Amino acid sequence: MSEPEPARKGRIGLEVPPLGAERGDTPRPAVFLDRDGVLNEAVPDPASGKPESPLRVEDIQLIATAADGARRLAQAGYVLVCVSNQPAAAKGKVSMEELLAVHARVLALLAEEGVQIEASRLCFHHPDGVVEGLTGECDCRKPAPGMLVEAARCMSLDVGASWMVGDTDTDIEAGQAAGAHTALIEYPGSAHKREGKVRPTLRAPDLANAAGKILGEAGK
Repeated sequence: MSEPEPARKGRIGLEVPPLGAERGDTPRPAVFLDRDGVLNEAVPDPASGKPESPLRVEDIQLIATAADGARRLAQAGYVLVCVSNQPAAAKGKVSMEELLAVHARVLALLAEEGVQIEASRLCFHHPDGVVEGLTGECDCRKPAPGMLVEAARCMSLDVGASWMVGDTDTDIEAGQAAGAHTALIEYPGSAHKREGKVRPTLRAPDLANAAGKILGEAGK
């Protein structure tokens, strides 16, 4: 993978790998997957002690049922796209290179299980960051729908037939703002990021269970 440019304020996300030019294919349904708490386990934050995104490659561990759920969705014809807020570099906790290495490890572990994530969109911004170029408002940080909308445009995806699967209120809000169906994963480690105010299309304990319900909703 070529060295990407750092995400900039006002830019919609970062393509990993690059999505390329706008496509003219017949729109395809997608499942937009949040990462931490959906695909991989969260780890305790050194400061707060609460489960958060892993910041070291050696801490990456897939959730036991995640690959099975993702595989079933891909086999049913859904394009798998990872969309994830990753603000640790903006906060000065780690480098961009370390964040990209963590993400690459998640993708590699999924690939070992026969799961291909077709594209990833990562938002490295944070409104209260301390690193120039990564600090401030942007169009991509969920609950904004920018990562989903831009991926859909570049990859010719049918958002109305797609799903956003995530474990936080902001994931559901982003999916709804983009016009997708939504599935809330009730991952225990991210309970502090769910206030019970959102109304997802469905709820599930993990991605495998969500996949079964999504395929049931689609009649597949």
